[in-house]
Amino acid sequence: MTASSRPGTGEIYRVDWLPGTDVLHGTCHCGAEHSADDPVVMWEWMLSHPDGHRPRGEDS
Repeated sequence: MTASSRPGTGEIYRVDWLPGTDVLHGTCHCGAEHSADDPVVMWEWMLSHPDGHRPRGEDS
């Protein structure tokens, strides 16, 4: 598990590794979630906020 924040923003990003797989599960500071098997893809998704994802429960 990795938790990271952008300095001075208070935004926290969390990435969990799903044991037994190559899958990473990320949670953005806004609550949106995403899974990927490539760490670069995961961080690009997180840092592109708000483009490409919405918080849990928000309609697409």
